[in-house]
Amino acid sequence: MDRLLGFVRSLVIYHNPGTIRAWRRFYRDLLEPQALVFDVGAHVGTRARAMRAAGARVVALEPQQPFAGFLRRTLPRDITLIEAAAGRTETEADMAVSSRHPTVSSLRLDFVQGAARAPGFDHVKWDRTQRVRMVTLDGLIARFGTPDYIKIDVEGFEIDVLAGLSQPVAMLSVEFLPGFKHLTHAVIDRLADLGDYRFNPVQGETGGFVWPDWRDGATTAAWLDSLPRDAGSGDLFARLQSDPRGG
Repeated sequence: MDRLLGFVRSLVIYHNPGTIRAWRRFYRDLLEPQALVFDVGAHVGTRARAMRAAGARVVALEPQQPFAGFLRRTLPRDITLIEAAAGRTETEADMAVSSRHPTVSSLRLDFVQGAARAPGFDHVKWDRTQRVRMVTLDGLIARFGTPDYIKIDVEGFEIDVLAGLSQPVAMLSVEFLPGFKHLTHAVIDRLADLGDYRFNPVQGETGGFVWPDWRDGATTAAWLDSLPRDAGSGDLFARLQSDPRGG
């Protein structure tokens, strides 16, 4: 019963007409037609569907059941679904799963342990594990080509996903959680190692940037530090200042 309730909760929160419309508008303005995108942590497929509606070619990754099965049955056939997580190496790993709150299931042990003390997580219980296959972003690039955009939403595992990427890409986004600011700081530092990136956050499911311009890592880190720990989550977008492919 808990698994069913968790699945329905995710559909209500993310797979609803208002949220889908907001992200469709957002990605229509952000992505060029036929852009190649990787959706790492597709969950119920809201972003994958929105990016496809914007004209993008989508490769979606989702390891967690029952969501991977739901996507396999419901995603448009021209979206490539890979039932796997992304990480540092091609391997297998145990995911800590919350049946009632599956959006916070995570492959990162310290995230799960730290969440017990974080605002908004006091009601969450990780009650089982799931063995999942893991691929790397470099491996996906070798298979599909260099993406124009990578969306990463993996509950604290973002830095591990980026550890499997050895080259800059034009644009990425990662989930940020104000209760786990150190994880986003690590992402900002990792992207600085890959290339010259500028940043712009989106808060919640609004489908709109917070700032009118793109700002450097130091400014972004200071903004993140200014947020109260109980502020809502969002997506931090990073855009490369010059296209590594010379475009």
